Amino acid sequence: MKLIVGLGNPGEEYINTRHNVGFMVVDRLAKSSWKRSKSGLLIYSWLGSEVELIKPQTFMNKSGEAVGLVVKKHNLIPDDIIVIHDDLDIQFGKYKIQKGKGPKVHKGVLSVERVLGGEDFWRVRVGTDNRQGDMKQILGEKYVLSKFSNEEVEELENVFDSIVLKMEEWSV
Repeated sequence: MKLIVGLGNPGEEYINTRHNVGFMVVDRLAKSSWKRSKSGLLIYSWLGSEVELIKPQTFMNKSGEAVGLVVKKHNLIPDDIIVIHDDLDIQFGKYKIQKGKGPKVHKGVLSVERVLGGEDFWRVRVGTDNRQGDMKQILGEKYVLSKFSNEEVEELENVFDSIVLKMEEWSV
């Protein structure tokens, strides 16, 4: 059993925001409706029962709580876990899959690290920084809550397609 976690914030106001790119990727993986678990998580069994996708329904800084529940339920080890999240340290339209490496500051990732007791799990770091000109002055904490433009969403489609292929390979 493997676990793919998409990080984001619940609620209509956060749809298509940079901070919700993790939700956007797992939605692409799921391709159909999510089930709400007894603990409030949104869960989808992907590739039969071999991979569980989750979208924590806590806010970003408490994402680790949901991850901890699923890890305990299935007795998972860090190698079985991939966390997909936004990353302002990576240029928009790019992504990196790395183990144990993350952005300088990301409260969702920090929450997962606290619950798992370390950094030794896989991450898909999706670049969301597209600030140019005067926008470079916007603080990261505010910028991640801004919505993608229609053009950016179109560009992300290719990124998501590539990530889906990599997740299919990882899940085998």
